[in-house]
Amino acid sequence: MRIARVFPRRTAATPDDALVFTTKPPKAVPEIDEVHVSVAFSYDIPKAEQLAEAWLGVGVPVKIGGPAYGKPGGDFTPGLYLKHGYTISSRGCNNRCWFCSVPAREGGLRELPVTNGHNLLDDNILACSEGHIREVFAMFKRQKEKPLLTGGLEARLLRQWHVDLIREARVKRMYFAYDTAADYEPLVAAGKLLRDGGISRASHNAACYVLIGYVGDSFDAAEKRLRAAWSAGFVPYAMLYRDENGVTDLAWRRFQSDWLLPRLVMKKLKEVS
Repeated sequence: MRIARVFPRRTAATPDDALVFTTKPPKAVPEIDEVHVSVAFSYDIPKAEQLAEAWLGVGVPVKIGGPAYGKPGGDFTPGLYLKHGYTISSRGCNNRCWFCSVPAREGGLRELPVTNGHNLLDDNILACSEGHIREVFAMFKRQKEKPLLTGGLEARLLRQWHVDLIREARVKRMYFAYDTAADYEPLVAAGKLLRDGGISRASHNAACYVLIGYVGDSFDAAEKRLRAAWSAGFVPYAMLYRDENGVTDLAWRRFQSDWLLPRLVMKKLKEVS
């Protein structure tokens, strides 16, 4: 089946084949059987629905869905809604973090068939069974690119055998998560496990998403958390909280911009506290 995929915005993960669009139908539409409008963020729903209406004129079935609509995803198909190289081997999470929509959308953790890719986007890969995780890392060894673990790793679940797999697979970069105060002590322990296993932040291998900008947060408190992640052994990257409407404050966006690019992060960390 030839499926045209339509996205309200293009990102680094958007597929780039000839049947991918971010606009209304072109004058010359390729031969297609269906149109799928895929929406990742709730604040893109109005634009996505306008696009879906425009594509109805093509004369083939038009479906609209994606994470923004709160529907659980199925098995992962490489290259369909994410560019080749990205992969998802599990969905869902057994935690119930207040800021996260994953449990409400996907439910509890479930393992999927492992498909090829080097950039893993699982919701909580470390919560998977040992057999599944080992299968994922065996898959990594067959890829040309070094693995990236960008889904956000839960520090409290890290064990020595995970570290051994990460080192053996020569993971290029992994991102842990520091979202709440309760995450910090496990982050410190994870940093020690990684360092003892020969993995450090020296070449930005060990990184950490740090949630900022939620109600009640402050610039001083956010910077303290970012610097604390560094002290725990990770290169920190600020992740700005967005509500379902996607609204963010300009001052918070400016603050975040200093804590995103590696060269800017390192510059901030060198500044006198």
